Amino acid sequence: MTTRGTARAAVIVGAVLALGAGLATKASQSLPAVRSGYAPVNGLQIYYEIHGRSDSRKSPLVLLHGGGSTIETSFAGTLARLATTRQVIAFDQQGHGHTADIADRPFTFEQSAEDAVALLRYLKIGKADFFGYSNGGNIAVQIALKHADVVRKLVVMSAMFSREGCDPGFWESFKHTKLDEMPAELREAYLRVAPHPEDLPSFFAKSVQRMLDFKGWTPEEIQSIAAPTLVMIGDHDIVRPEHAVLMFRLVPNSQLAVLPGTDHMTVVNRSDWLVSMIGAFLDSPMPKGKEKP
Repeated sequence: MTTRGTARAAVIVGAVLALGAGLATKASQSLPAVRSGYAPVNGLQIYYEIHGRSDSRKSPLVLLHGGGSTIETSFAGTLARLATTRQVIAFDQQGHGHTADIADRPFTFEQSAEDAVALLRYLKIGKADFFGYSNGGNIAVQIALKHADVVRKLVVMSAMFSREGCDPGFWESFKHTKLDEMPAELREAYLRVAPHPEDLPSFFAKSVQRMLDFKGWTPEEIQSIAAPTLVMIGDHDIVRPEHAVLMFRLVPNSQLAVLPGTDHMTVVNRSDWLVSMIGAFLDSPMPKGKEKP
């Protein structure tokens, strides 16, 4: 690749993997967990946090962080504010944050979805709302398709359902990226909390490979999503706005929010917009015939 091409690859991969890593310093001061622990899930010890109070009138909200990220780096600006009106459950996915990796198990959206559902079962939660950001949005889609019974409402932000959601250069960049191109903020966040910081090279390689292996879902599968869905995107996001509009058109009960002046990294910083929009969406009545049982 040319120097310019290599730089572009670093920016693109960094954006996908870092996912707001610059917020990590704030996070330690703004995320007091009501309860935290480790759940034995599918061979993992998944680190989770529960914020806010249980409310029989509202389903708990599950947060699904982005690739290469943690609870803090994806949701530092929104978690505490969302938890003022509902119970919020967040966890570090396989090999991310405080959750140790399984050496011979790759990172996949399918497995992450199974881990999330198994965690809910461990916590004895039958149905929840889900907010997935970037790769977490892909995991949320997988949960809605394979485990529709556990999903009440879905928020999918800065995520794609097919490879056409990003420009070809985005996918090409993953074939050439190297560990030394990993954003410093992300590297520091990983080394600070990972139970085995020496696994950093494997963590980076698995994160990249998950994107290279991404196949997505057909339009027909997206049309089958039963949960009311809020599709969110920045107007300068990595995911093309046209793709977000297409997803909005395909999902039967959906809403669309395009946040002006934001890209894949800065969209998570607009907690004022996010908390207001997500809260209003989750609190709105369910479509007729889909009321909470």
